[in-house]
Amino acid sequence: MSLSDLEAVRAGGKRALADALSRVESASDDPATAALLDAAFAAPKGIALGLTGPPGVGKSTLMDALIRAWRSRGMTVGVVAVDPSSARSHGALLGDRTRLTVDPADPGIFVRSMAARHRLGGLAEITFPAVVLMRAIYDIVLVETVGVGQSETAIKHVADLTALCAQPGSGDALQFMKAGVMEIPDLVVVTKLDMGPVAQRTMADLKGALSLTGEVPVLGVSASRGEGVDELVHEICEIAATFLPQSNQARANQSIFWVEEQIRSRFGSEGLEVVHRHLVENAAHAPFDCVNTWLTRLKSVLAEAFSPQIDSI
Repeated sequence: MSLSDLEAVRAGGKRALADALSRVESASDDPATAALLDAAFAAPKGIALGLTGPPGVGKSTLMDALIRAWRSRGMTVGVVAVDPSSARSHGALLGDRTRLTVDPADPGIFVRSMAARHRLGGLAEITFPAVVLMRAIYDIVLVETVGVGQSETAIKHVADLTALCAQPGSGDALQFMKAGVMEIPDLVVVTKLDMGPVAQRTMADLKGALSLTGEVPVLGVSASRGEGVDELVHEICEIAATFLPQSNQARANQSIFWVEEQIRSRFGSEGLEVVHRHLVENAAHAPFDCVNTWLTRLKSVLAEAFSPQIDSI
């Protein structure tokens, strides 16, 4: 697969994209799959927006409102929704998808659910490849994480922009200040604005906490009533316009981080240290081929080193 294969996925609609994502999930080591993903990485069309926050904050309801707002403006939207895993099947629990009111026949919207499985940080293993592919096809890619806590900040390494969702009455200013997740958002959204004074108090607490780390917009939204959605869409577009001139370096940093995590997860920190000096240049431009190349080399080295010991057992 190559740039021509990416064009085929773009032209093939939802079915072609679904097939491509299935190949990414089942055959990530296939050189053709890596070539497709690297072509997509080199040809981004849209912006990836991460939605993160604790369970029950209303991420799915907000996502539904954002999808409708962007579709009404003629923009295409891809969704990567990371769900908790079933203890029985290990697949995604799709309860949050019931809150989406999108038309399945609408060619301008595509929703892909995936299970977090054993991974922490609110994301699945193929989230980054899926975002890269969908970002080459859609104007907006929404990435909804599993409900996360204070220290789970993986979304920052996948999405171009990150919106942290906070629920009214969820804590005082000190609680917000100590949360590691407060270091990652490009904007903060207080959901359930219709709760009145308690929502206004939460917005004030957040503005106070964020004033210590820099200026991050804090907006209030009642997604179920449509309040504040247009203002939120406008703010996201403003932040995206600021991000785009710096997007090449930011996305290169994402890809380097992803490559390092792939190698670390299979060969540990020692394995990463061995090859680290060779990674940066290739990882920044063709991360998927880079991963396949170095995983193959490391496996070969290990096989040669340990085969005599294994044969003697």
